[in-house]
Amino acid sequence: MRKLASIQKIKALEPIENADAIEKATVLGWQLVVKKGEFRVDDLVVYCEVDCLMPDKPVFEFLKPRGMRVRTIRLRGQISQGICFPLSILPPDFEIAEDVDCTEVLGIEKYEPPIPACLSGIAKGRFPSFIPKTDETRVQVLQHVLDKYKGTKCYVTEKVDGSSGTYFINKGEFGVCSRNLELLEDEENSFWKVAREMDIENKLRALNGNFAIQGELVGEGIQSNKLKLRGQTMLFFNAFDIDRFEYLPFEPFFDLMNQLELSTVPIVSTDYELENDINAIVRMATIKSKICPDAWAEGIVIRPLNEISYSVLSNETFDAGRLSFKAINPEFLLKYGE
Repeated sequence: MRKLASIQKIKALEPIENADAIEKATVLGWQLVVKKGEFRVDDLVVYCEVDCLMPDKPVFEFLKPRGMRVRTIRLRGQISQGICFPLSILPPDFEIAEDVDCTEVLGIEKYEPPIPACLSGIAKGRFPSFIPKTDETRVQVLQHVLDKYKGTKCYVTEKVDGSSGTYFINKGEFGVCSRNLELLEDEENSFWKVAREMDIENKLRALNGNFAIQGELVGEGIQSNKLKLRGQTMLFFNAFDIDRFEYLPFEPFFDLMNQLELSTVPIVSTDYELENDINAIVRMATIKSKICPDAWAEGIVIRPLNEISYSVLSNETFDAGRLSFKAINPEFLLKYGE
């Protein structure tokens, strides 16, 4: 699970051009602005990631104009992602050790954007336990993955800004899910409307097996429709074999999408050798969208051409630990206030 706030080490401090009062710090793979002289290299600090929703306490008072939310900002030309606090904000008896999670003890929650009425739907139940949720980890916390898998042949897709959805056929039952819930059929719900328009149930039944396909719902009424699309559609990025409990690798996935006549998220590269360089990967993610060249892409997703399981990446939604992660475009975050 994502550690929104944790104890981390200041890995580096660098000057910022034409800035006397601030400097650039590196924490994990993140770069952020700190007050000059407040910290030293190798100091342990409380690091709060982007998307932290801070509690209304005096120490976080300065965030009130931003709705108590930690966002990506730019100061003196330097992109800053996250905030460092001294260890003194923790309770006196709290365990002090690198990488310890302190999200709960500080009362921090994850910011979640409001769900449009067309996406909320009527819950049938929780997200099915036989399918992993769509939740990619950001590259900035995965240095150990880059160390281990440097040089692995990967494919890169555009991360499309929309709303994640899952369709499945399992033991004869067709299901439709938002990111966190299975949904009852509802004429007003966009996930269900798109499923019927794209004939997804019949396409999945024709496979004569138990499968799930996952994608991003995009278009009018979704996330401000930054890609300026007409109507609504689903762009797919995963196919999951429920019986084998495994994802389809690159070629079988795209072959399946062609067979089903379903659209996928745009491909950025099919011959990328994984670099052991977080900054280089973030630069690679700083691109315009292949769907709408006038708009910034949200970022990229990187996966090996041949599926790899890495137990260190396991979580409560998928115990096989798929090697798959994202890099978010900082220009996208700045432009759209994310």
